[in-house]
Amino acid sequence: MSETFERIQQAAAYLREQGAQPESLVILGTGLGGLSDRFDTTHPVPYESIPNFPVSTAPGHAGHLVLATRNGRQSMIMEGRFHCYEGYSMSEVTLPIRVAAALGAKTLLLTSAVGGLDARYRLGDIVVVEDHINMMGDSPLRGPNDERIGPRFPDMSAPYDATLIDRAEQLAIQEGFRLPRAIHVSVPGPQLETRAEYRMLRRMGADTVGMSTVPECIAAVHAGLRVAAFAAVTDLGLPDALEAVDVERIIAVANAAAPRMEKLVLGLLDGPADE
Repeated sequence: MSETFERIQQAAAYLREQGAQPESLVILGTGLGGLSDRFDTTHPVPYESIPNFPVSTAPGHAGHLVLATRNGRQSMIMEGRFHCYEGYSMSEVTLPIRVAAALGAKTLLLTSAVGGLDARYRLGDIVVVEDHINMMGDSPLRGPNDERIGPRFPDMSAPYDATLIDRAEQLAIQEGFRLPRAIHVSVPGPQLETRAEYRMLRRMGADTVGMSTVPECIAAVHAGLRVAAFAAVTDLGLPDALEAVDVERIIAVANAAAPRMEKLVLGLLDGPADE
């Protein structure tokens, strides 16, 4: 963790030179990379120019950290995230969250594309995550702890901020779309699940499944950030009616859901700084 702390500080120092003073960090998932167009000013910083940052290789993910200002308040927007299936460690995947915390951010907003395990879901539905199950076989907190980053045993009784969830639900009502709460399970990937695995995950209590979100949430809670997570249901993991997954279709469904996702994220960013 001492090595991790140094890597965090190096990246944070570079971003301060670029003008980073974020109140929040937003991580954009598959097909959801256009959010920065809705800000007043933007300054994109390529991942490869930031010390110690990985590079996103997943389809539908760009590779920029955008310093974006809206109504006088700055957010850092990750246009593309990092995944363990790309070969990165948990420490590398969650480095941006820790860098954002070092720069003063207080809130993490996550978006992703997920498989729906609840038979009531339809393609393009958006859910708000209220709890999660970690099936990745690892944790970003494994190893010696550095108290400068966070506590040894962070409490996870409420990893997703209740106030942010409530506000998101009100925004959805105002905009006229449904926003069910979901239990999300994260798996390593990159392969999609078998019929038997979908059945197992559903019986465990999961409503959605994906390959991100949980490590990022754990690191954020460890660093003292409030977290809200939204997911677009881009394929259906219904074992008795399972269809082969088409990545291009997943991206198309995520693109179609993006305007509603943007309303939620922007609505939270425009809300009170301290709730």
